[in-house]
Order: sequence, then structure tokens, then C-alpha cells
Amino acid sequence: MPGAAPVSAWITAIEGTEVAGRVALVLALMAAVLHAVFGALQKGRHDPLLARGVIDAFYCLMAMPFALFVVPWPEPHMWPIFAGAFVIHVFYKWSTLAAYRRGAYTVVYPVMRGTGPLFAIIGAYLLFGETFAPLQWLGVAVLLAGLYGLAAYNMAHVTLDRDRLVPALGFALLTGLFVALYTTYDAYGIRATADPFTFLAWFFFIDGLLFPVLAVRFYRRLPDRPPSGPLIARGLFGALVAFASFGSIMLATRLDNVGEAAVLRETSTVFAALIGWLFLGERVGPRRLALMGLIAAGAVIVELGG
Repeated sequence: MPGAAPVSAWITAIEGTEVAGRVALVLALMAAVLHAVFGALQKGRHDPLLARGVIDAFYCLMAMPFALFVVPWPEPHMWPIFAGAFVIHVFYKWSTLAAYRRGAYTVVYPVMRGTGPLFAIIGAYLLFGETFAPLQWLGVAVLLAGLYGLAAYNMAHVTLDRDRLVPALGFALLTGLFVALYTTYDAYGIRATADPFTFLAWFFFIDGLLFPVLAVRFYRRLPDRPPSGPLIARGLFGALVAFASFGSIMLATRLDNVGEAAVLRETSTVFAALIGWLFLGERVGPRRLALMGLIAAGAVIVELGG
């Protein structure tokens, strides 16, 4: 995180201003694009646990020197917050991997992301006292209609692994609940420390400790182990994407309303469908394009309504 101190000072300086809202909008949309890429990296040619493990290993190693030697040391009250974030993200990753192992990417991803924003809005109200205007609730309804419509359409047309579709959707719904939980909880965490990059550096360092161990154990038990070169390349690229994606959405939640940032991030489903079409060989027809248009329209209504 080179140059973190000047950027951190700038973020702190613009908090509560009109500029903060515009910056948060850009950050949330950037997080949407990057999160779609990150999801595809986990669902690609390697088992999701292997992909997740090597990604976590890289971002843990990258974050460690910044956490220990660059950013300000966390305040004492931050350690229980980091412990809570670690536990929440472990369950989030577990449910995500379970869904990816059982269902097609374009089926489970919209369900994961569609469940998250509604509960994140509720959590933001309970924790931060944030409220949505009536027009923003209309935008949420339009966005959710697009998300769940897209999932239903994909589910009706998927031909692979039909016997595992119901458990895949169950895990996708569970993942959405954890998405809402970590979005709200991590927003609380990044607001609880004076320097936002202290939270980000230590989060990535701590969060990346467990799944590399699980992935190594899984890799050793495989009868036909995949070559390590492509897996390492995927992990390095995925770690950089994770830094940018998670860092963007967390900074957005510090600068602006958590609920609005959560909704805007879920336009990632549009980008996920495009990735599924371009790189994973999954079809995109006029009906899916129309549903993706609903998702984008819902996000625009939420932003304009605010």
C-alpha cells in the first residue's frame, strides 16, 4: 500500500463532504467490476478451495509488511473487531465455496449478491441509523427483481449439475446473508480506527491465514494434482483484485452510506454475466440482457433517490 498515508489523510479530510459521496460512488462501482472478476477466478478451472487458498496466501504475504511496518498500529479496541471479522469471513468463504462447487457461476452468483444488499440496508439502519428514501426503496426493488429474475432464468436453462441445483441455491442464499453481515460489520470496523489503511492492511493479513492451510491439505489429498504454475498465477492476480475490490468497497462505506454502497456493488452481477459469457462459455441472450438492465436501472434509481 505505497503512499497510504497521503491517501488516508485525503480520505479523512473529505469525510462528510459532497466530494466524499462522489468518490464513494466511483469506489463502489469499481468494486462491482472487480468483485465479478474475483468471483470468476474462484469458479474457473481449479477447485474453488485451491483458488481461494492461493489467493489468500498471496494477499496475506503482501499485506504482512504493510501491517507490521507501514500503517499505524491498530488501537487496542481493534483486536476484538479483527477477531470478529475473521470469523465472519471464514463462514462467508465456506458457504461461497460450497455454492461454487455445486452450481453454475451465473446461477449462484446473482442469488449470492441479490440476498446481500437488502440485509445490508437493514444492518446499516440498525447499526448506523441509516435510512432510505421511498425512491431508493423502489430502486432496491427494481435491482432485486433483476437479480432474482436473472437467477431464475439461469436456473431454468442450466443443463449441468441439475441434481445439485437446490443445495447450490441454498448455499448461495446463505452466502448472501454473510455478504450482508460482513459488509455491515467491516464498515463498522473501518470506521472504528483513525486510519482506514490500518484496518485494510491488518484485515488482509489476518484474513489470509487459514484457507492456505486448508488448501494445502486438500491439494495433498488429490489423486491428480493440477500443475502449480497456473494456480500460482491465478493466486497472484486474484490477490491484487481482492485488494482493489475489497479496499474500494470498504473505503466507500467509510465515506458514504453503507446501504447505498452495498446496493451499487451488486451491479457486479451484470459484469459477472458478461464474464461468464466471454470467458466461461455461458450464453447471454436478450432476456438476460433485459434483466441485467433492470439491475443497472435499480442501482441508478438508488443513487438518484439519495
